[in-house]
Amino acid sequence: MVETGHHHQHPPAPAAAGPPPVSSMAISTKPTWSPAEQLHHLQYCIHSNPSWHETVVLAFQHYIVMLGTTVLIANTLVTPMGGDAEDKARVIQTILFMSGINTLLQTLIGTRLPTVMGVSFAYVLPVLSIIRDYNDGQFQTEKQRFRHTMRTVQGSLIISSFVNIIIGYGQAWGNLIRIFSPIIVVPVVTLTGLGLFVRGFPLLANCVEIGLPMLILLILSQQYLRHLLQNIQMILERYALLVCLALIWAFAAILTVSGAYNNVSVATKLSCRTDRSFLMSAAPWISIPYPFQWGTPIFRASHVFGMFGAAIVASAESTGVFFAASRLAGATAPPAHVVSRSVGLQGVGVLLEGIFGSITGNTASVENVGLLGLTRIGSRRVVQVSTGFMIFFAIFGKFGAFFASIPLPIFAGVYCVLLGIVAAVGISFIQFTDNNSMRNMYVVGVSLFLSLSIAQYFISNTTRAGYGPVRTAGGWFNDILNTIFASAPFVAIIVATVLDNTLEARHAINDRGIAWWKPFQHRNGDGRNEEFYSFPLRVGEYLPTRFH
Repeated sequence: MVETGHHHQHPPAPAAAGPPPVSSMAISTKPTWSPAEQLHHLQYCIHSNPSWHETVVLAFQHYIVMLGTTVLIANTLVTPMGGDAEDKARVIQTILFMSGINTLLQTLIGTRLPTVMGVSFAYVLPVLSIIRDYNDGQFQTEKQRFRHTMRTVQGSLIISSFVNIIIGYGQAWGNLIRIFSPIIVVPVVTLTGLGLFVRGFPLLANCVEIGLPMLILLILSQQYLRHLLQNIQMILERYALLVCLALIWAFAAILTVSGAYNNVSVATKLSCRTDRSFLMSAAPWISIPYPFQWGTPIFRASHVFGMFGAAIVASAESTGVFFAASRLAGATAPPAHVVSRSVGLQGVGVLLEGIFGSITGNTASVENVGLLGLTRIGSRRVVQVSTGFMIFFAIFGKFGAFFASIPLPIFAGVYCVLLGIVAAVGISFIQFTDNNSMRNMYVVGVSLFLSLSIAQYFISNTTRAGYGPVRTAGGWFNDILNTIFASAPFVAIIVATVLDNTLEARHAINDRGIAWWKPFQHRNGDGRNEEFYSFPLRVGEYLPTRFH
C-alpha cells in the first residue's frame, strides 16, 4: 500500500457490516460465473423429450449401464449361496424385472426424477450373514441350500421393507431432509459417487487389456473426437458409450477365440473371457418371474433385524442420487416431502422384490444418473422407456443373457467416468454457499474425509464371508453396524448434519446457503416444485396430502 503521510492519525474503525473490499486483482480478472440453479448445457431437461428413435436408443443405453451392476451382484452372491449358472440367470432375470417395475413406479409416483432403480450393495452383508448360517452341511444338495437361502432372503426383504415404508410415508425421512443445507448435500452427493470407487479401476484392473481401452476410448471419442468430427458430433456425444462398448466387447471376443486366455488363471478367465458366464446356455428362452418362485418365504428374527441397517443405508444412498439427478435433469432440488415419499415407495419396491424373489433390495442407480450428465439428456421419458428393455430382457432370457455376458471390466471402464460425474455434481452444490467461509470448509472437509475414511476402514476389514470389524455376540447387531458404517453417503449424512447444525448454525445461516435452499424444501416454497414433482394425471387428488 502507498503511505499517505497521515500516519499520526488513528485508522478508521472497520465497518460493522458488509463484504470485505475486493482486491484490484479480483476486479481485473473478473470471475463472472455466478451460481446457477439449473445447468446451462443440458440438451433435454426432465420434461423435454428427444425424438422417439433417439429416445429408444438412449433408453437402451440406460439398460446397458444398469446391467453391469446387476451381473456383478449376482456373481457376488449366487455362487456362495450354492447356485449354478441356471440359478444365476433366473436371479438376473428377476432383478431386471423388478428394476423395470420399480423404476416405472418412481418416475410416475415417486420422485418423478429420471432415476433408474437398481440393486443395492448395502444388502450384501446381511445376505452373506444368511449364507453363513446355512453353510454347515445341513442340506443334501447345493440346490436345496440355494433355494433355502433365497427363501430366507425373501422373508427378510419383506419385513425390512417396512422400515423404508414407515420412515418414508411417515415423513420421518422428510423431517431429516428439512434440516439439510447445501453444505450437507455436498459430501452426501459427492460420496455417492466417490464411495463406489471399487467399481471403477479396481474392477477394471481385473482385466486391464479390455477395461483400460474401454475407459480411454470412451474419453477420447466422447470428449475429443466430437470436436474434430463435426459431422457426427451429436452421435458421439450421445451414443459414444454404446459404440465404444460394442468395439471393446468385439475385441474381447477376438482375444477369447484366438486363445489369448487359454493359459491364464481361473480368475483372469472369469474376468476377461466372453464365454465364461455360461448365461447363454443356462437362461431359458421365455420365463416370467412370479411371486414366491423359490418357495414360501422364511422369517428369522436375526436375519430380519440384520437387514434393517441395509434398508436405512439404501435410503441414504438414494437420497444422494436424487439430489444429483435433479441437477442433471434441469430440475430444482427435490423438496423434503418428495424425497420422503420416494423412500416410502422404495420400501414398497423392496416388498415387491421380496415377494418376487430378488436377491437384494433396490436403490437409485448412481451409474445411470452419471449417464444423464455424460449424454446431457435428463429426460424422464428416456428412463421410463428403458424400463421396457428391462422387462423385455427379463422375460426373454436368452436375449438378456447375451448382453449380460459382457465382461465386467468393460463396465468398470464406463463406471470410472459416470461415477466421477456424479461426484462432481455433488461438489457443484457448494456454489450456493459462501465458498470462502472457513466454517463451511471445515464442515465439508471433515465430513468428506471422515466419511470416506470410516467407510473404507469397515470395507477393508470385512472378510469375503461377511465378517466386519464389529464382532459382538449378536450377529444381527453386527450386520446393522457393519452395513451402516461401510456406507460413505450414510456416514456423511451423520457427520455433516451434526456439524452443520451445531457449529455456529444460527450465525451462519446466509453462509450455509439456507436462504437459497429453504424455498425448495417446502411444498409451496417455490413455484417450480409443482412443475417438476407433481403427480401425473391428477393422481394426487386421490392420495392423502402427506403422500404428495
